[in-house]
Amino acid sequence: MAEQSPQAEIEALVERLNRYAYEYYVLDQPTISDQEYDHVYRKLEELERDYPEFRLEESPTQRVGDVISDSLPKVTHNVPMLSMSDVFSFDEVDQYVDGVAKRLGYMPQFVCELKIDGLSVSLKYDNGRLVQGATRGNGTIGEDITANVKTIASVPLKLQQPLTVEVRGEIYMPKEAFSDLNAKRERNGQPTFANPRNAAAGSVRQLDSRIARERHLDVFLYTGVFTEDQGIDTQQHMFEQFKAWGLRHDTHFEVCQDKAAIHDYIERMTALRHELPYDIDGIVIKVDDYKAREILGQTVKSPRWQLAYKFPAEMAETTVRDIEWTVGRTGVVTPTAVFDAVSLAGTTVKRATLHNADYIQMKDIRLGDTVTLYKAGDIIPEIDHVVVDERSEDSEPYTLPEKCPECGSDLVHLEDEVALRCINPSCPAQAKERLNHFVSREAMDISGVGPKVLEQLFDKDMIHDPSDLYQLTQDQLVSLDRVGERSAAKMLQAIAQSKDNSLEHLLFGLGIRHVGGKVAKDLAKHFETLDALIAASPDEVAAIDGVGEVMADAIQTHFANYAVIALIERLKAAGVNTTYTGAKAPVVSDSFWQDKTVVLTGKLDQYTRSEAKELIEARGGKVTGSVSKNTDILVAGEDAGSKMDKAEALGITIFNEQDLDDRLS
Repeated sequence: MAEQSPQAEIEALVERLNRYAYEYYVLDQPTISDQEYDHVYRKLEELERDYPEFRLEESPTQRVGDVISDSLPKVTHNVPMLSMSDVFSFDEVDQYVDGVAKRLGYMPQFVCELKIDGLSVSLKYDNGRLVQGATRGNGTIGEDITANVKTIASVPLKLQQPLTVEVRGEIYMPKEAFSDLNAKRERNGQPTFANPRNAAAGSVRQLDSRIARERHLDVFLYTGVFTEDQGIDTQQHMFEQFKAWGLRHDTHFEVCQDKAAIHDYIERMTALRHELPYDIDGIVIKVDDYKAREILGQTVKSPRWQLAYKFPAEMAETTVRDIEWTVGRTGVVTPTAVFDAVSLAGTTVKRATLHNADYIQMKDIRLGDTVTLYKAGDIIPEIDHVVVDERSEDSEPYTLPEKCPECGSDLVHLEDEVALRCINPSCPAQAKERLNHFVSREAMDISGVGPKVLEQLFDKDMIHDPSDLYQLTQDQLVSLDRVGERSAAKMLQAIAQSKDNSLEHLLFGLGIRHVGGKVAKDLAKHFETLDALIAASPDEVAAIDGVGEVMADAIQTHFANYAVIALIERLKAAGVNTTYTGAKAPVVSDSFWQDKTVVLTGKLDQYTRSEAKELIEARGGKVTGSVSKNTDILVAGEDAGSKMDKAEALGITIFNEQDLDDRLS
């Protein structure tokens, strides 16, 4: 057999890998092992690296993701994405079915489906290629999330047929991925997501689609906007076509001929729901026939041909035996209730987060109390309320701790927050969590140096703070459990590479209160060097769009700490970069807006806020979020509010929208 050209080999490998994905996600019949898939994938990566001119848009390697625009563009849905009416009892289901039969003049056939608890999405394909992914938004206008959608492995970049079609469904986060994400966020001292739906919604709106890719989202599709020549006439037929086109749908749907069959489906799926690898919050009941749907029509908000039956919350009672306190990276001390084991929503639970000290006092939770539990999003155990009638007569209010459970230092309750906090910078629990945060992917991205390695290094007194990472030796690393010569060498290489990171990675890694990845990048891009940021006044920092006074104060407080400055000096001495090395905005000259600091407030008619910001910045201006003495111009639309008052008090030039338009023109 003649040897293939690189282009032909790339095309063949892409076709193979996309076929494997179709077999895995759509047919649920994988034909190769994960190891074999990885081998073929790596071969494709090598060829594309050597011959980038032959890379295809539908290649699975193009799901990697990248940083996208600072704000998600808006998308108008040609056919509105309507919501559904909800019911909560079998009686209401029966009333709905009888109403449909009366309106049609006969009892139609229904299709019952699981109601996936995620984020509604629209996917558009042009000639078989994915061209747009969008959120539902308000039903008429959504957000463009194409870059993030492309990171979802079960969304085909190219259909099995060259169709131009819009399909709709639900992006969701599997239960396992949700648990892993929350565990990671907890380790990093970040707030956890309340449920998989919130996590999925937050993930698809990430401005860095690499983050969306890491969160292992998935999708089920269940409807679409079809043309007559596509010939879809029933829900069942649509699912058959989805399978042929390469689109994934949930296979738990059933055809139901009457109310009794619908009741039976709901009861069986209610019992099954906790065994599913994804979250559902009810059952969707749809009229199967599309012509019948046209007759039934829709209200302003929802179609009359479908209904959502929502599951009631499952509750259980147990007894609180203890409240344990753990210390996070930022010193926040978090309480967890320990109670008698109880079965809830399909699993046995023994613990539930109590969030903070105020939460305990608000619900008046005491040791020995009988409490009612539920699972938020069917995942996280929460205490709904205390059964006060069963409280013993000698019960006493719970006494909040005054000392850190790890280091014994005094705990403080700061005025602007509900959490108890240990402010001892030498607290060992905080030190470990800060190290975990420093090496994380969003921060310095030191691969291979995970929590288990860091804990050993800390416990063996080899490291105390992030600067010590840059002093580690091969001998020290190989002395750890389950670390060999090769692993140690890779760790040292990752540590060395992290020295060249752009400033925003170091800023995020320092764990400044309130400062996330996006703000860290905005700060780095604006000040360009860490020294410039440290020397900046709170007003200068607050003037940056998206920062504000609270965050500016937190930044100043952080850098006022001698221990922090000493750490930064040690990092500098180790060769860690403290300069922004990312892309800079182009310098524009001969413009009215050049070097002017502008604040936008109120509602604009001719521009969206993001459009006005983009136009001003393209002309050399800088748009910030807060009015200060450094502000040159306030652009005030309708309902301008307190920013207008502050600008007037400071004597700042105020533009209306016509002034803005004149100067932009």
